[in-house]
Amino acid sequence: MKIFIVHAHPEPRSFNGALTDTARRCLAEAGHALVVSDLYALGWNPRSDRANFTTVLDPGVFRQQQEEAHASAQDGFAADVRAELDKLLWCDALIFQFPLWWFSLPAMLKGWVDRVFAMGAVYGGGLWYDRGRFAGRRAMLSLTVGGPASMYRPDGLNGDIDRLLYPIQHGMLRFTGFDVLPPVIAWQPARVGDEARQAYLEQYRQRLLALATTTPLQFPSIDDYDPETFTLKTGVAA
Repeated sequence: MKIFIVHAHPEPRSFNGALTDTARRCLAEAGHALVVSDLYALGWNPRSDRANFTTVLDPGVFRQQQEEAHASAQDGFAADVRAELDKLLWCDALIFQFPLWWFSLPAMLKGWVDRVFAMGAVYGGGLWYDRGRFAGRRAMLSLTVGGPASMYRPDGLNGDIDRLLYPIQHGMLRFTGFDVLPPVIAWQPARVGDEARQAYLEQYRQRLLALATTTPLQFPSIDDYDPETFTLKTGVAA
C-alpha cells in the first residue's frame, strides 16, 4: 500500500513522535511505501488565504471555495499546497497523527485540512461522502489523549470520544470519500509507565499491519438521505 502520514506535534521526542517512528519502521519492514509530512518540521503555514494560490479569480473579494475551484482548473495552487495535494492523491491510506488539543485537532493540522482539502481538487461537483473522490481508499486517526479512557466514555466527564472525533472522522475524512477505520488512541501516555507505552506502540504496529483488512466505521450512505432535506429517510437508522 501507499501510505501518507500527516504528523502534527512540535516535539520529535514526544509519544506522537514515537508512534510515527514505529510506523516508519513497521511499514518499511512490511514493504509498504510511506510518505510522512511532519508539519512542524516543514514549517507548514496553517493560515488559509490568497497565499494558497498562484492564480486569482476575483481580486476584489476573496471567496476561498471559488478560488480553490479556479486553482484546481488552472493548476494554480501554491507550491506547498500542491506538494501536499500530490501526496494526498497518491496515497491508498491516510493517517493523521496528533495529540488531542482542546477536544480537537491542533491548529497546525486543522490548517493543513483547511488549505489542502480544496474544492475541485478534493471535493465538489457531487463528489462527497460515499461518492467522494477518495472512495475505496482508507483513513485512520492515531492520537494521544491526556486523560484516561474512562473520562471519554458516554458517561465520562469529558464526553464520548466518538462524538468528539465525529467532526474529523465524518466531517473531514468520510466527507471526502475515505473509508474511515476505528481510531488508534494512546490514553495519557505521559502518565503511564514504560510497559504501557510499549503496549500502545505494539497496538499501533498491529493496526498498521491490518490497514488493508480492518473493518471501517459504518456511516449511512448518501442514498439513505432525502435528496431535498438531507435528513435520513424514514426507517433508516442513524
